[in-house]
Amino acid sequence: MSIKILRLFFMAAILPGCHNLYDHGKPSPPNILWIVVEDMSPHWSCYGEQTIQTTNIDKLASQGILFENAFVTAPVCSPARSALITGMNQFSAGFHNHRSQVVDGNGGGNADYFDSFNIPDELPFLPKLFKEAGYFTVLGTHQSIIDRNDLKGQLGKTDYNFIWNREVYDDNDWSKRKADQPFFAQVQLRGGKFRKPVVKDPVDPDQVILPPYYPDDSVMRQDWAEYLNSVLLLDEEVDGIVTRLDKEGILENTIVFLFTDHGISHLRGKQFLYDEGIKIPLIVRWPSGLPEGERRKDLVSHIDIAATSLQLAGIAIPEKMQGKGLFGEVFQPREFIYAARDRCDETVDLIRAVRTDRYKYIRNFMPHKSYTQPNRYKDGKQILQHLRSLHAKGDLSPVTNRYFMPDKPLEELFDLSNDPWELNNLADDHRYQQTLSEMRALLSHQIRETKDLGFIPEPILEALGKQAGNKYYVLQTPENSSLLEECLEMIEQVNNGNVEAILKALKSPREETRFWAAYGLGNLGKHNSNISEALNLALNDPSAPVRIAAARALCQGDNASARALEVLMIELSNTNLITGMYAALFIEDLPPLFAKEILSKLEQDKEVPYAFTQRVLTRLFTHYTSE
Repeated sequence: MSIKILRLFFMAAILPGCHNLYDHGKPSPPNILWIVVEDMSPHWSCYGEQTIQTTNIDKLASQGILFENAFVTAPVCSPARSALITGMNQFSAGFHNHRSQVVDGNGGGNADYFDSFNIPDELPFLPKLFKEAGYFTVLGTHQSIIDRNDLKGQLGKTDYNFIWNREVYDDNDWSKRKADQPFFAQVQLRGGKFRKPVVKDPVDPDQVILPPYYPDDSVMRQDWAEYLNSVLLLDEEVDGIVTRLDKEGILENTIVFLFTDHGISHLRGKQFLYDEGIKIPLIVRWPSGLPEGERRKDLVSHIDIAATSLQLAGIAIPEKMQGKGLFGEVFQPREFIYAARDRCDETVDLIRAVRTDRYKYIRNFMPHKSYTQPNRYKDGKQILQHLRSLHAKGDLSPVTNRYFMPDKPLEELFDLSNDPWELNNLADDHRYQQTLSEMRALLSHQIRETKDLGFIPEPILEALGKQAGNKYYVLQTPENSSLLEECLEMIEQVNNGNVEAILKALKSPREETRFWAAYGLGNLGKHNSNISEALNLALNDPSAPVRIAAARALCQGDNASARALEVLMIELSNTNLITGMYAALFIEDLPPLFAKEILSKLEQDKEVPYAFTQRVLTRLFTHYTSE
């Protein structure tokens, strides 16, 4: 296809008021290339980073468009990548709990549930859509794309939180496609995960400019310098990919998307909904001759990348896809973005956020949990160990110190125009109560609008997903039409401390409601006789998740019985592996006296059928045997 026709095609696709040449003249569609970078925030010089210069990335941005306000819907790998590749919010599709549906490694899996882990045929899956449209589909790495190492056909990283057919990808490199066949390629780069890169001019730690919420010391500076070195390596890798496209004569027939899977892996970054965790860089490089050097300030969700890729390839965007095309007459700017934090490996939390161009509202639905509750992945990082040490010495600022407190606020509100670092929580400021109310209502609407599955307790969702055939279908069945609303209502009663309503809910016919009620009673502290009696009855509930929640609650209220401790021990080996993991986490929640009593009856080398459960037990034995 000539460059002239190609430019006409792209002008038609991205500019308002133009006819879509692809629909009429059917020219060869463009190649679509995604460069997907791990664990990196917008610390590129084209985004304002001052310590380093990302010359090649800046050049890419100057040849296309840079989005200043792009965000992920999840601040951790597998939910974010699942949302990205489907154009679906992970909490709408059932992919929201990090690595909950893998079948081997990184947590293992339960064969009894594998059928419900498959991505439903009716959900959009980008490589499948491109392949059906005649594209050659590629999942590559730096080694396969730049070094041209075949790697015996090994594909790049996916980390999709569902089971999928690997035949949707043709190869790890586009060189094997047919003549004139367009390709859709994802190139996975290590980015911020690779902290020991060899670069020409490594960053001097003394030159680093740290965010104001981190202590300024040599350890922090060294860590941040190593992170910026990974950015410099990325800049070289991007140049290598673009150079290859140019040498092969296909650069002018390729649209390049450059973005990251979520923010930097740091205290307030990865796993959390501050901008350090969810704000990402996003650059789209056009063929030459099209509008260049534009910077867009409108809010973009990363699920829009899938829809936009289809749009620019002339492929119809599926109706179920929640992402939207970013160009053309159909484009409508987002008024806000919605993001979610759910379970990360063995660490359970439930956090939601809405962000407009000015305000960020975060709702912590488990305020009784610390931001820094145990998590093997993050606890293994030297930087978090350093921050914990400073906290123990009392050497952290009040802003940073709050992340090591045993609990967190129910609500957080930030005025980003005056507080871009999200330092000052305005939720209790009387001057912002109207804004707080509006943002709270906006979040409430989004939870319901997107049919957010994160509010169904995971052990129960796992079982419901198996019954329905997939988690995605759970809220679509008639018997579960009111399930989300009932869960939300119970969570509100718990957060409001409405004991009368909670006790009544323990008798609900819905196990999800009974679970939240029992779990909530465990967060209230000491219990009166009515509460203890109701919880002891719940130890015999037909639902295992309810039984372990009741056992936890009794122990939290200093009313542990031999039966309560027995329930937690027995359910560690539940065939629903998520129930077993929750039982281990609930033991970790207990006062030391009760936790030690349970551990004394378990073998230290006890093996359970779920790697995440094993992580918690290993941590417990290590903690209590080292005292």
